[in-house]
Amino acid sequence: MIDFFQSIDQQLFLFFNGFHNPFFDTIMSAISSKSLWIPLYLLFIWLLWKVYNRGFWLPLIIVVFVVAVADASSVHLFKNVFERLRPCHNPQLLELVHTVDGKCGGQYGFVSSHAANMFSIATIMWLFIRKRFHKSYLWLSFWAALVAYSRVYLGVHYPGDILGGAALGMLVGLLGYSLFLALPCKKINCSGKEEYKP
Repeated sequence: MIDFFQSIDQQLFLFFNGFHNPFFDTIMSAISSKSLWIPLYLLFIWLLWKVYNRGFWLPLIIVVFVVAVADASSVHLFKNVFERLRPCHNPQLLELVHTVDGKCGGQYGFVSSHAANMFSIATIMWLFIRKRFHKSYLWLSFWAALVAYSRVYLGVHYPGDILGGAALGMLVGLLGYSLFLALPCKKINCSGKEEYKP
């Protein structure tokens, strides 16, 4: 059964990884980079401030904590445990995998840290701002999925790595928000309403 799913995963990978050209090589490399999204992260901070006013610092700390947990979990609880080779490190696929500038990353790829991190941010940001920005889940989900897809395009992750990372990220995001709600909030409104409560 495991071999069957791995076979399907490889076939899906080769299908999605096969759509490449020099233009999208550049685009997907940029999408996968961390520096491109710095303005978006600054927007996230602004959105938290719009919802929580002076109390935005606590949700912000929770967001940073959630990302750190998602990132560490993806490595220590999955990559180092399952030790599944990235497609670009798989000897059976070396002649078929399209990479950009020879970049492949670490040896193991399950689960994708990019997917875990992006979906953890998307999940907890939506939970924090959903009452003020009702349709934020649309662009947050699209953003996280786009970054995750770029990892398949670049040849460093299977679709299964992405799905596993996304599931991990959403779970960590939900747990992070549950932690936030459990805190004795005396100086912010934990319900996520717009007004600031001193």
